[in-house]
Amino acid sequence: MSDKPLVGILMGSDNDYAIMVETAKALKELDVPFEMTVSSAHRTPARTAEYVRSARDRGLQVLIAGAGAAAHLAGVVAAETTLPVIAVPIDATSLKGLDALLAMVQMPAGIPVATMAIGKAGARNAGIFAAQILATRDASLAERLERQRRKMAEGVLEKAEKLQKRLAEDGF
Repeated sequence: MSDKPLVGILMGSDNDYAIMVETAKALKELDVPFEMTVSSAHRTPARTAEYVRSARDRGLQVLIAGAGAAAHLAGVVAAETTLPVIAVPIDATSLKGLDALLAMVQMPAGIPVATMAIGKAGARNAGIFAAQILATRDASLAERLERQRRKMAEGVLEKAEKLQKRLAEDGF
């Protein structure tokens, strides 16, 4: 795979980095090149629009937007492109990310945004989902995803064996 970024990761604030780094980790594990930036739908709308409008010409194929509170970033991104957009709701208010989740999933017909779970698990899944989209045209990436799944399954089987040993040691 090329070193040229294929996935663009945007976050509304640098406060979101602790969550969105999970997206970066997932992509790095799968050897998917990405770029990451801060751009706000509300505070820097022109910057956000320019980033998104230039994405395809720069080789990006999927965009991931993480935001909390009003969480309009993913919707603004989706309004500016026909590239796939994945949203990650972030727990940034007293509503624990539910406000962000609802803002992201309630997109109007014709402007879809794939929305992940709130927080770190959602951020990780966003990276994996972006890789799955790219893998529809990249057999090598598809194989890396398959290996990752097999490794996860092996981990579960190892834990099941450990549990059985512990139960036996504890007399159950």
